[in-house]
Amino acid sequence: MSERWLERAWERGRERRKKKEKRKREALTPFRRRLASGSSTLTSSLPFSTPTPPHQNSHPLHPIPEGKPIPTELRKDERELRNAVELEDDNTAVARSSVDDEYARAAFREPRVLVTTSRDPSSRLTQFAKELRLVFPNSARVNRGGQIVGDLVESARSHDFSDVVVMHEHRGKPDGLVLCHLPHGPTAHFGIYNAVLRHDLGDKKQVGTVSEAYPRVILDNLTSKLGTRIGTMLKHLFPSPKPDAKRVVTFANRGDFVHFRHHTWTCPRGPASAELTEVGPRFELRLFQIKLGTMSDAAADDEWALRAYVRSAKRAKLSETDEEVGGRVGTTTTGGENSDGMVLRGRERAPRKQKRARAG
Repeated sequence: MSERWLERAWERGRERRKKKEKRKREALTPFRRRLASGSSTLTSSLPFSTPTPPHQNSHPLHPIPEGKPIPTELRKDERELRNAVELEDDNTAVARSSVDDEYARAAFREPRVLVTTSRDPSSRLTQFAKELRLVFPNSARVNRGGQIVGDLVESARSHDFSDVVVMHEHRGKPDGLVLCHLPHGPTAHFGIYNAVLRHDLGDKKQVGTVSEAYPRVILDNLTSKLGTRIGTMLKHLFPSPKPDAKRVVTFANRGDFVHFRHHTWTCPRGPASAELTEVGPRFELRLFQIKLGTMSDAAADDEWALRAYVRSAKRAKLSETDEEVGGRVGTTTTGGENSDGMVLRGRERAPRKQKRARAG
């Protein structure tokens, strides 16, 4: 009992030290950006009175041309910046933030996803969790039971899970999904719309069985800075596929609603006879919050939050091509259904009533 208590105390202390280091890196992010900006400016400048040493002229990363004076605001920090330039390599030449540290080691290990639900789930939410467990390779579904969020995150972290997916419901209908990356975040909160389970798509002959192969991930129309951020979180739920993989997972952004589709394809008579079969499930995600921490971290800062009652609320957030939420990519359509069966959100604006002219 005492050894177990000491082990838990040591793990808690290690997590506190890691969180402290993460906060320190976040606090140093503005300084790193200023240092990187000053270093890049210094590499293209050199005072007239100082000759250029031959080893700096042949620097592979930062060739310093002659004849340009150092800007006035950088002359006080010239010595510090010059030392930083000489110590730079491929990893430190580009300004990095604390966001880059969250998925820095994602390429060295395959993701492991823990799928669970809210407490006391309905039968439909439980079935939806089972089907979502089949979507993510190397994942595991656990019954929530009476576990609180803190215990759930600590259990997933101790069992070396890389992500936690928690689903919520309202009156037996899935309406929320929380994606938490471990060990220290970020956490994205989504709303679920139009969830269609596998048995709702058709019988077993129509939808087939779920393949265990690693799928190819398609991220469509996630081109803005926020869209790239969401795409990074979604694509790191899946390991790298093999070249002959015939399973496809698609996240397509239409009007700030991320449509999820799951397909398999076959070519019975060559490439010209490709057949696409939807495996399911099918649903749509609407992002409304990103936190710079885990679900159990109540003091985590908000990286982004959806503000419904602001002037720019109807502008597209996840894409740089959509001019307005509800619009189809490349067209002016604001509602209905496209050729892929994806429901396009939004409605056409009613014409404004003209003000009556006052009688003079």
